[in-house]
Amino acid sequence: MKFVSIECEDKVQILAMNRPERRNALGEDMLKDLLESVDKAAGDPAVNVILVAGNGPGFSAGADLKDFSAGNINDTFDLNRRLGAFVRSLAFVRKPVVCAVDGFALGGGLMLAASCDVVVTAREARWHLPEVSLGWLPGFGLDTLAARVGPFAARSLSWSPTGIDGVEAHRLGLADILSSPAETAREAALRYAKALAAMPPHAVLTTKQFFSTSVAARAEVMDDLANRYFVQNILHETAQANMQRFLPKKAAGV
Repeated sequence: MKFVSIECEDKVQILAMNRPERRNALGEDMLKDLLESVDKAAGDPAVNVILVAGNGPGFSAGADLKDFSAGNINDTFDLNRRLGAFVRSLAFVRKPVVCAVDGFALGGGLMLAASCDVVVTAREARWHLPEVSLGWLPGFGLDTLAARVGPFAARSLSWSPTGIDGVEAHRLGLADILSSPAETAREAALRYAKALAAMPPHAVLTTKQFFSTSVAARAEVMDDLANRYFVQNILHETAQANMQRFLPKKAAGV
């Protein structure tokens, strides 16, 4: 795969987003590779745990705004819908999904991380939802975020001008594990994932299924509402002006 590197270690399948020049942005190509790699890992009997990480300076900068800004409103709505469907689907993968956040998790990258079963963060990692400051509501993942940190903290994070670091993300419950200063989040996540992979798979699966049922119950409905607000927001002139910043110069008419 072009945008996801894959390796397996002690029954842990490591899926690392591998587009560092775009800060592992979640565009059409990245989404395609993530869907395919997660599906293959889920069906592989040699894999007990899936670990999602990012190569390069950070985990993911979120949705690829070049894909958003280059298309029409219907295309943008559809891409947001499919990104939301992917992050929601992680709750129903029949293996635990562990996430390692080094560097940063921004926008849709934060939502992807929050949707994993176990989130490990580096202490200095930056967690931020910049969408509201650009002129639109995040189009997916807000209900899952609220399930992790509570609705009021989720709202505060959604319009935070600066975001938070890994220590605060752990305190809020956005991250489950805080790596030590001597290791990366990926190292800590791999150690945890290996321990989880050594447990009886049937008991791990039923534990995941029990807790996923309540968390995922209304996420699709809430994502649809958020996506409609998102599309409504991006028609505003402020959002349009910010979208233009992410267009290639030729596409923007420069």
